[in-house]
Amino acid sequence: MLSPEKITIELTNKEALVLFEFLRRFDDEDAYSFADQAEQRVLWDMQCILEKQLVEILSPDYLRCLKEAREQVRDPE
Repeated sequence: MLSPEKITIELTNKEALVLFEFLRRFDDEDAYSFADQAEQRVLWDMQCILEKQLVEILSPDYLRCLKEAREQVRDPE
């Protein structure tokens, strides 16, 4: 039986925005295979959690917000 204990993962708002966009794109492309449907379920759940938290996804400036987030999150060149 699975433990009901939860874990917490902390992300900055910028990291969460980048992760949300990746999950959204990953789901839209539907070109990946999963070893088990549970993997897909977890990704869907993560996407829903992020969607509820990120006000930027409703912004008309979403692409600009995403671009800024990516620039701040990526490794320096």
